[in-house]
Amino acid sequence: MELLTAALTADFLGTPVYFWAAFLAIVVALLAFDLGVLHRGDTEISARESFILYSGYVAIAAAFGSWVWWSHGSQSGLEFFTGYVIEQSLAMDNIFVIATIFGFFAIPRAYQHRVLFWGIIGAIVMRAIMIGFGAALVSKFSWVLFIFGAFLLFTGFKMFTSDGHEGDMASNPVLRFMRKHFRITDKLHGHDFTVKLPDTKTGKLVTHLTPLCVALVVVEAVDLVFAVDSVPAIFAVTLDPFIVYTSNIFAILGLRSLYFALAAAMHRFAYLKYSLAIILILVGIKVFLVPLGIKIDVLISLTLTLAILAGGIIYSIWKTRNTQLAGPST
Repeated sequence: MELLTAALTADFLGTPVYFWAAFLAIVVALLAFDLGVLHRGDTEISARESFILYSGYVAIAAAFGSWVWWSHGSQSGLEFFTGYVIEQSLAMDNIFVIATIFGFFAIPRAYQHRVLFWGIIGAIVMRAIMIGFGAALVSKFSWVLFIFGAFLLFTGFKMFTSDGHEGDMASNPVLRFMRKHFRITDKLHGHDFTVKLPDTKTGKLVTHLTPLCVALVVVEAVDLVFAVDSVPAIFAVTLDPFIVYTSNIFAILGLRSLYFALAAAMHRFAYLKYSLAIILILVGIKVFLVPLGIKIDVLISLTLTLAILAGGIIYSIWKTRNTQLAGPST
């Protein structure tokens, strides 16, 4: 018993192990409830259900953030909520790209949740690796923050000049690599990621990837690209790996649940990218100031981020008020 107590109270990356264990237990329970209870079958998720799920995830994130506030102090609590809002803001652009991927592969809405669910599993692992590596770099070489800041500034200015979210999916390097090195079926085979089919030369049954599997791999690759923006952005708020990781994962869990409501109304958020670009630029400036010993109050960062995001959403909805809601993708 003493050994267990000592192990749970030991520090891991500056935070007691039992905090990490509690966080992981919550995430595992949420994912198990999501897949094992709410979505056991292949059913299409309505916008209403999407909003309800999102509200639940936000409530759980708020409760966890309140626990951090109570146990770690108000500064850590503010850092958690600021990191959460920043990740939610930047990840919204990711949703539009995911919708484009599903449209390109003609993934029915009934199967999209399956891709998003396993995509979350991959994101949890990838973010852990990236945040751990980033935290180690920053703790040893503080000048790395200048590189992070420069990258965020570059990405923010580039977002201002981009002409849309779609891009040329057919020329995606990940997709080209998969088509070259793997057997891929032309059609879906239910919700399966792989299927056994006869080889065209030998006639033997061999494993083929389905378009659902390819879509999952491309979604994971896109998430990795977006993480290169969002992870350095949260380092502008705090260098605590626990706050960075937990706020990141809770934001991803919540926003993925909101996908089915947002994807059908992508055209209503045509001007949101400008808000995200401004957030990236401001966060990039904030990252630059950290190694110089200049820190902007976390409450100011949180308020400013919320105001810019809300402004972009409201302006987008107002400018597109005369457009009709897009139908669901097939």
